[in-house]
Amino acid sequence: MKVAIFLGLLIGLVMGAAAMARYIRQEVAGNIGPRLRNIELQLDALRSEVNLATELRLASLNSRTHPDQPGA
Repeated sequence: MKVAIFLGLLIGLVMGAAAMARYIRQEVAGNIGPRLRNIELQLDALRSEVNLATELRLASLNSRTHPDQPGA
């Protein structure tokens, strides 16, 4: 009798832990998705700004090294 109660409690505890782990995993995944998307958008904007600054700097350096370039 005591063994059956113990096994029932143990099975209930394991099933409860499994259900809770599944719920927590879904909640964590739900919270991370929008945050990662926001960070990705910020990184894309930063990458665009760095590319623009690099291109402007390169154009500035090229205009200084070749001032007598025909067609300029």
